[in-house]
This record gives sequence, C-alpha cells and structure tokens, in this order.
Amino acid sequence: MSLPIAVLISGGGSNLQAIIDRKEQGVLDVDIRMVLSNRAGAYGLERAHAHGIPTAALSHKDFDSREEFDAEMVRILKNAGVEAVVMGGFMRIITPVFLSAFPGKIINIHPALLPSFPGVDGQGDAAKYGVQLAGCTVHFVDEKMDHGAVIIQAAVPAFPGEDEEELRKRILDQEHRILPQATQWLAQGRLSLEGRFVKLAGGDVSPAETDGASLVNPPLEKGF
Repeated sequence: MSLPIAVLISGGGSNLQAIIDRKEQGVLDVDIRMVLSNRAGAYGLERAHAHGIPTAALSHKDFDSREEFDAEMVRILKNAGVEAVVMGGFMRIITPVFLSAFPGKIINIHPALLPSFPGVDGQGDAAKYGVQLAGCTVHFVDEKMDHGAVIIQAAVPAFPGEDEEELRKRILDQEHRILPQATQWLAQGRLSLEGRFVKLAGGDVSPAETDGASLVNPPLEKGF
C-alpha cells in the first residue's frame, strides 16, 4: 500500500527528483498525487510534468493572509487525495490551518544541522560561521520555522577557506539521500513522537553503503 503524498517546492526541485527517482527504482512506497509550488516558474514543476505527476502553482501573493493561502493549499491537496506532505525546498512558513489538515504527516528538509542555522540560507550561514561540520536535517513540521522534531540528520566536513558552493553541493548530495529515506519511514508508519524525540520502529532492514564522507543518524537503509 503506497502512501498518497504531495511534494511542496519553491524552486528547482532537486529533492523532488530524488523522491521521484527512488519511487521509480521501487524502493519508495509512495504515490505522488501532487507537486505544488508557490512559484509558477519553479523548475521543479517541469520535473513533475516529465514524470506525469499532477501539479499546481499557487502564488501566496494572491491571498490576503497566510491562513487563506494555506486553506487553498489544503483544499487542492485534499481534492487530490493527499494524506501526507513532504516539503522539499518550500520557502514558506505554514500556519495551523495547514498543520491541522495533516497532523503528524508533514516533514521538511533543511540544509543545516538543526537547531543550528535555521532560516533561508543554512549552508551559507554555516560556511560563514566557520564550522568544522555542516549538514542537513529532515524534521517534522510545526508552527515555528525549522523547529519540529528531528527525524534524521547527515553531517559532512566543512573545510576552512573552501568555496561555499562546494559545501552546498556536499550537503545537497546528502539531502537527496535522507529526504527519501525519511519519506519511506513515514510511508511505512515507523515514526512516532515522544515529546521532541522521534522514535524509529525496527524492521528487517539492511544498511546502505557509505563512502565514509558523511555521518548519518539514524543509519540509512539499503536503497537510500
């Protein structure tokens, strides 16, 4: 049984592509019912079209409030039969109107090791700060920006004086692994919350191969 999901995007949609690729490889148990963007020109919409996935473009600028915008998103997604939401580079803070429509079923990818460096440029902020380790986080979404309980994180080395774009690429490579993995755990019903702690139920799983260039916890499973 596949979990009916929507993927929300604002830009290029490379994380969307990672989810599509894993689904087409047969390792991700989801049915992507909708890709929704708040920007009509987002390249991620073209990625969805190329794979026959329904799309919607809805500008937040056309609404008087965040709540009205979120209510229209909920209407569109519910009409598509969506039961869970994956935010793959969606640059909007959502309101309780949206949260209450998909309780415990909304996850987000952030390009930093939360709670460090929340906000729109986690990679750049980490590089400017001079960290030795950077990375990315998949977390449940709540009413605060980049605040919800952490599901999985990947850490990569950061090197003094390196080109910031090289760090961004290293982080993005890990985003493309941990977001599909977290989506699969959500689809399998293996995630539960105890306060701020996410518990992952066990299963008959095999670990993914690693090149030793990253540290991921919980460990990735085979196929991711």
